[in-house]
Amino acid sequence: MKALDLTKDVPRSPRVSLGGYVVAARALDKCRSVVAGSAGEYHYACPLDNLFFEFSGISSDAFKDFVATGADDAAVGQWITENAKERSQEEIVQWNNDLRYKRISEMPIELQVFLEGYIAEFLPANKVVYHWFDVYDIEENRI
Repeated sequence: MKALDLTKDVPRSPRVSLGGYVVAARALDKCRSVVAGSAGEYHYACPLDNLFFEFSGISSDAFKDFVATGADDAAVGQWITENAKERSQEEIVQWNNDLRYKRISEMPIELQVFLEGYIAEFLPANKVVYHWFDVYDIEENRI
């Protein structure tokens, strides 16, 4: 599977799911780019990626090892399903929706303080951040 050149392109939105989990497709895009040496300023196994890894019970190293085999999205999605901690569909949907619709005011205060300055510095003043994932989608010109 060809990796994105993240010096020229952006990974998928954290809202996009893979293997049933939000964040996973974005983590995959960054992982492929790290393996290919084209991650640019993007970081694999960052705090956002680690939310997915912690919830799914998958280690970032095991994920990277599998991705390095060249597996396509369907194969990675299947691998996630087979290797993730057993959870009910309700638990996964609730986790996905919690992240998709998390407001900044619901985050730990340290992240609120960080994002207060980050948003003011790096996002256009005419863009409104309603949810945490909006920060990524605005910055990467999806919304």
